[in-house]
Amino acid sequence: MIFDPILPAWRGRKHRAEGHWRDRTLLDYFDEAVARKPDAVALVARRMENGGETVLSWRQLKRLSDRIALGLHAHGLGRGDVLAFQLPNWWQFYCLHIACLRLGVCSNPLMPIFRERELSFMIDFAEAKALVVPKVFRGHDHAAMARELRPSLPKLEQLFVVGGNFEAVLLDPALEREADTEAVFAASRPDPDDVVQLLYTSGTTGEPKGVMHSSNTLIAVVMSYVERIGLGEDTAILMGSPLAHQTGFIYGLMLSSVLGAKTCYLDIWDPEAALQLIQDEAVTFTMGATPFLSDLANSPALDSYDISSLATFVSAGAPLPRVLVERASARLGCFVHSGWGMTENGLASGTRKSDPPERVFGTDGSAVSCLELRVIDEEGTPLPDDEEGRLQVRGAGQFVGYLKRPERHDTNRDGWFETGDNARIDADGYIRISGRSKDIIIRGGENIPVAEVEDLLYRHPSVADCAIVAMPDERLGERCCAFVTLRPGAAMLTFEAMCGFLLECRLAKPYLPERLELLDAMPRTASGKIQKYRLRERASGLRPMRE
Repeated sequence: MIFDPILPAWRGRKHRAEGHWRDRTLLDYFDEAVARKPDAVALVARRMENGGETVLSWRQLKRLSDRIALGLHAHGLGRGDVLAFQLPNWWQFYCLHIACLRLGVCSNPLMPIFRERELSFMIDFAEAKALVVPKVFRGHDHAAMARELRPSLPKLEQLFVVGGNFEAVLLDPALEREADTEAVFAASRPDPDDVVQLLYTSGTTGEPKGVMHSSNTLIAVVMSYVERIGLGEDTAILMGSPLAHQTGFIYGLMLSSVLGAKTCYLDIWDPEAALQLIQDEAVTFTMGATPFLSDLANSPALDSYDISSLATFVSAGAPLPRVLVERASARLGCFVHSGWGMTENGLASGTRKSDPPERVFGTDGSAVSCLELRVIDEEGTPLPDDEEGRLQVRGAGQFVGYLKRPERHDTNRDGWFETGDNARIDADGYIRISGRSKDIIIRGGENIPVAEVEDLLYRHPSVADCAIVAMPDERLGERCCAFVTLRPGAAMLTFEAMCGFLLECRLAKPYLPERLELLDAMPRTASGKIQKYRLRERASGLRPMRE
């Protein structure tokens, strides 16, 4: 047992009294769905590399996940252990988490893009007892990589390879005949306050931390957004964001079980394949970061598919450019909810369908029911409405600490957690994220409104993506550098043209970027967030194009 969750007694009393901690695990919802609709389709998983598709009912999901649980149990995994799995959006991912819950084992999903450097640290730090990987995915031999790593991971006792020994060892029907299934599961069932998910932060700062969540915190997050959007078991979910990211995990796996709703997976993001899946499965709900929304809205294939079933697209993870929300809403014919969240708390804010256009297109929504938000100054004093400051969050959906790093919890005695973001909150509680605290650019003593300048740049017809970071400057301290990628076939963008466009948009001259760098692609995390720390590293050696 390596976990030491930070759970002061007042949290339990408060969140249970509020009704946000229900003292249930995902198993309760999953088993109810199995009992209620055993033969209904629960999961449709498409694999882009071989064109295959797996369709599973709730009954089949239970049978497979029970078998996997019994197989893991036979190989020594039990309550308090950690199972790491580096899998794409395959049906095995869903079943592995349900299997872990049956045994009281903590799920530790790992992004498929991680390689030796990241994996060696993360698996060792989590003291994972077993690891599950694909044999090969996107041309990379994950099995060979895992075998090479094993000698340096003394706590790792088992390696299971999907497409290798996974099927023979963990899906053997004899497991159900030989074990007293009910007794094994009854003895292992986790407490709602046990740590059931260990997820590393996505690395926009370059320093991943192991975020710990319990069933109570995760269910609170799911239920608060079910209430916010009004979802039910007739919802059909599409998830193209990695399940190993909090977006995919909560809203592509957990949401399905909580609602008893069908979910559809794409293992490699492709906008036309997503459109096809929306049409084929009558998808009503999807969620993803800005690139997913932009790709769908700008897809040349959009008019070839009937996506009239799609009612809701939730986009969060980074400030969402207003122009993109407007364009995507019109092109996709659905309601685009903007929101803000973190690995530490899921989706903490979002817009509502009843919101007026200025809120839908110009804010990141208001706090969901299980969380509170506030903005403070550098001394920790709450700020008046519409003043920019440090964003803090607290509530039932908040995580229970960083693995082995209690000193980094950054939460005061009243439960307020430092998000690292800056924001403004208006009189009605609607927030607008203005950037990460490390994204602040102070030019000659004046703060540059980074998010505002980026939002204007997104309006340029040639711009596909943009990000503004600081360049060090001896005289002014910092200056602005704009990194931009262009739309396919778009006219070239020069520094002079960029500045002219921003001035036409009535941007103040001191806020103009002082250098333009054109990129073929932005450095991103697997969930789609732009890794500004990498851009800052690149900008550190650049000089302004104008004085």
